[in-house]
Amino acid sequence: MTEKTAARPAAAARERTADENATAEFERLYRANVEAVMAYFARRSRDPQVVADLTADTFVAVITSFGAFDPRRGTARAWMFGIARRVYASYYEAHSLQQHKLQRLAGRRDLEPDQVEELLDRIDAERAGRDLIGELAMLPERDRAVIELVDIAGLRPKEAAAALGLTSGAVRMRLLRTRARLRKQATTTNHNRGEK
Repeated sequence: MTEKTAARPAAAARERTADENATAEFERLYRANVEAVMAYFARRSRDPQVVADLTADTFVAVITSFGAFDPRRGTARAWMFGIARRVYASYYEAHSLQQHKLQRLAGRRDLEPDQVEELLDRIDAERAGRDLIGELAMLPERDRAVIELVDIAGLRPKEAAAALGLTSGAVRMRLLRTRARLRKQATTTNHNRGEK
């Protein structure tokens, strides 16, 4: 056995011991502070699910950054509460944003019955367009873009060419080929459905 191969098991044993020590240290830290962290969140929320989730999120963050803890900068408890504060700030920011969105939705006005009828008519009228969009999904990207801009959005081929960075001639050729392909697909589909 060489000196190098003898060093490998020793290094592996030291690593295992270090991992075991870190696991034991984390477990000690968790047991000593889980109640305090939970109380910290319970003072901020009445929802038990939120308290449990924030507590769990805190300890997940603690365990994933445990190797970065530097005892020279303060106690493990202080470090852990710093993490809890960041977890809560993150939650509060996301919750506030969600509440703002809900308030905006709650402030919307209901449509009048005639407006609902008009929208239903519009939706029904666009059925063919939805079918076309579905068929377009099978086309190459540039062909799809040309059809969407010219046939659906109503741009002139020259405008579509400018938007896509193509020449007008290229757009016209793509239109001809793609429209022919779509007509053929529609004929095949209708034939398969038994329509005339």
